[in-house]
Amino acid sequence: MINKKTVILLISSPDKEGLVYKITEFIFHHKGNLLHAEQHIDKETNYFFMRLEFEISDNTYDKQSLLVDLEPIKKQYDMSIELYFKENKQNVAIFTSITEHCLYDLLIKNKSGELDFNPCCIISNHQNNENIAEHFNVPFHHIPVMPEYKKEAEESQLRILGEYNVDLIVLARYMQILSPEFISCYPQKIINVHHSFLPAFVGANPYNQAYQRGVKIIGATSHYTTNTLDEGPIIEQKVVRVSHKDSLEGFIRKGKELEKQVLSQAVNKHTQKKVLVFENKTVVFD
Repeated sequence: MINKKTVILLISSPDKEGLVYKITEFIFHHKGNLLHAEQHIDKETNYFFMRLEFEISDNTYDKQSLLVDLEPIKKQYDMSIELYFKENKQNVAIFTSITEHCLYDLLIKNKSGELDFNPCCIISNHQNNENIAEHFNVPFHHIPVMPEYKKEAEESQLRILGEYNVDLIVLARYMQILSPEFISCYPQKIINVHHSFLPAFVGANPYNQAYQRGVKIIGATSHYTTNTLDEGPIIEQKVVRVSHKDSLEGFIRKGKELEKQVLSQAVNKHTQKKVLVFENKTVVFD
């Protein structure tokens, strides 16, 4: 029996005639079996996006040889190409502070198989959640972050991330602002989550502010982290209705549930390689 491996191919390029034919012809000539194909054209920019999954024989091609063979098509169509093997799990580092709901949710869903990644480490500026790391048998690293030593703290974090060969950083309610220098080391590989009151209710206690104003909808957003705080390309958003019948505790409970949902779904989309970033927007495939 011939072992198979699944290749994920992400493509973005100016839309040109014959592009899809060339890609499917490439798969055919490499004796691939096409499993899934999704595409999108941005009409405003005339840009083409595509995600393909195809099977090939396990011992026939490696990643580098496939990329070399794709190079002529890439040059012809001015493509950006990302290629992954589905069987290779992403190494994910989770950053956390004190709040635990998003951290728990990610680890539970990973343990149950709902999320498919390797939780290689947890990094925190507090020690509150060390017991959670121990319960799930994930290495825990406590790195305090003081304003006067922020640079040194981030250098320690980056050193740890390098040791684990991290592919993705998830900010599970990590209450620190990352420096531009840190973000530049992991472009489009840091996912954050926050409530969707911004910019209406900024600062501390946003749920209390929303409750006092009597809002009727609350929400949460998960996005890639950029140098502009909370304005990176959005991956997932959800909202839920609230009313005068909800207490402040009810607002917070519903908000936390939304935060868990959007963060886990964003992580799932990223680790399954279903997200393409174009300018400051995302194309998120099903």
